[in-house]
Amino acid sequence: MAVRERPDAGRDASRDAPETLPLSRAARELDLNPRELELAAQFEVVRTVAPPGGGRRRVPVAEVERLRSAKDHPDGLRERVRVVGTTEGAELMGITSERFTRLARVGLLTPATFYVNRYRAVVWLYPAGEVRKFAEEQPGLLKGVLPCNYRSMLDAGDDWRPRGWRGRRIGQLTRQTEDLWERAAVPAAVLPEQELATFVEDPYERAYLRRLRPSLVSARADTTTVWDVIARLVTADDPDEMLWIRLSLLFALDEARAERQAPMPGDTPLPEPVAPVPERVASIPEPAGSAGELRQAVEAGDTRPGEAVPDAPEDGSSPRSGLRGWLRRRRSGTADARPAGRSDDGRPSARQDSGRRESRSRRSGVKSGSSRL
Repeated sequence: MAVRERPDAGRDASRDAPETLPLSRAARELDLNPRELELAAQFEVVRTVAPPGGGRRRVPVAEVERLRSAKDHPDGLRERVRVVGTTEGAELMGITSERFTRLARVGLLTPATFYVNRYRAVVWLYPAGEVRKFAEEQPGLLKGVLPCNYRSMLDAGDDWRPRGWRGRRIGQLTRQTEDLWERAAVPAAVLPEQELATFVEDPYERAYLRRLRPSLVSARADTTTVWDVIARLVTADDPDEMLWIRLSLLFALDEARAERQAPMPGDTPLPEPVAPVPERVASIPEPAGSAGELRQAVEAGDTRPGEAVPDAPEDGSSPRSGLRGWLRRRRSGTADARPAGRSDDGRPSARQDSGRRESRSRRSGVKSGSSRL
């Protein structure tokens, strides 16, 4: 059955872009509710694209037709985006809810989403497919005593669920965009404001990152209390996690600055950013495919493929100390810590400021000449 599209929607013959549907219409055509479609985009089950003129992402008509042509549609699609809570997840794995929670707290199971219930408690939800796969591949962790390192984490009160969820969302949102400044805005979105101000010293760059940063959650908080809970979950708070985020932001800023400088007052205004809908795309290192991988990467001093890893200190201290020292040395240097064309206090150099004024004068001359014509 062909997807019915309004005659005036996406029918501009001058464009080569494929026909697309808004997310709400695509959900109806696929027999999904909006939440299921959002999860389908996050899990990279449904492909979405950015419209040429900007705005919310859309679903290509061809993608809708492909999914609807499957023999098991819509049940098969719904099963692929199904998420389960602690009780249902424990039943899938054949273990108790307490055991399931312990596995999740140490980062062996990574949440895909969450909601805050009426008691202001966070309810984590996990992809049903990942839960079943873990049970098949790790039967030894489903019963008996947990390994010593996991027991130590539990005894210390560690809970990797928020950190694992943030890592998953950072990866999803990073893969969603090809613009280098938008990629840099993704890790910046989870840093505390004071940490961002310390790490990104240029005020124009900070303002640009704030403007571009995406929202990690799509739900709206109905009370201040609920929003306070969500605000804590979307902000990195672990030292190791913030170290990884700073490294990701450092590399992303290097690439973005090489392409173009952050805009300044008087430059062409930017279009209003639109909160993205998660989907597939790709770039800076994803902090966690699982939270366990993130811990191993941080402890190993990993950065990302193709980037040099700073050497560990020879005095026997941990790789994490070496990374922090390397970051401090890099930020204190005059050549690498400051974007090209900016003075020490973040303002444009005389040459760059002169060039900007000259460019604006030429644009003003063009506009006045056009008005006389």
